[in-house]
Amino acid sequence: MSVSPPAPSSSVPSRTGSAPAAGSAAVSAGSAPTQADLLDFVRRTAADAELIASLPLDPQGRTWVRLEGPGGSEAWLIGWPPGTGTGWHDHAESVGAFLTASGELKENSLAARLPTDGWKTLELTDGVDRERRLPAGKGRSFGQQHVHEVLNESPAVHAISVHAYYPPLPRIRRYSRTGQVLRLEQVERPEDWQ
Repeated sequence: MSVSPPAPSSSVPSRTGSAPAAGSAAVSAGSAPTQADLLDFVRRTAADAELIASLPLDPQGRTWVRLEGPGGSEAWLIGWPPGTGTGWHDHAESVGAFLTASGELKENSLAARLPTDGWKTLELTDGVDRERRLPAGKGRSFGQQHVHEVLNESPAVHAISVHAYYPPLPRIRRYSRTGQVLRLEQVERPEDWQ
């Protein structure tokens, strides 16, 4: 690799409501939730059929509800109409986890650490692309600066997922991609999507 992201709603939902999370995990007092804690939280929350069924779905755009995540984390229940996605982005210094509660999502990601600042265009080396299919009940956790896009490729079926991030998202960097060239397009901060 050589050095050479509707805006807020394409990856981080605006607040449309808030709901307590089902069976919130107890995170030790004074300790930050780990990737494993976040993955456990999204897994247990996605298993709450009543909560999942309560999310209003819109055939034209994504919908979301903010949840109470463990240990001060930021958490969301997100509905994905057929054919929607986030575009390429990262969650900066936050670690995270997400899990598909219904339908199926696809995650494209980069298996490479990107420089955190000071660049606008990168040429990616061969072999850095990863693809995961995440049917209902499947999810994953990820570390800081994880670059990915999440898609509902179904032509007819909504997907619903649960997401959690710690610390609460300090910023999101959005990218465009043409072939092996990744370009930083925008940096969003919480005030942009609240």
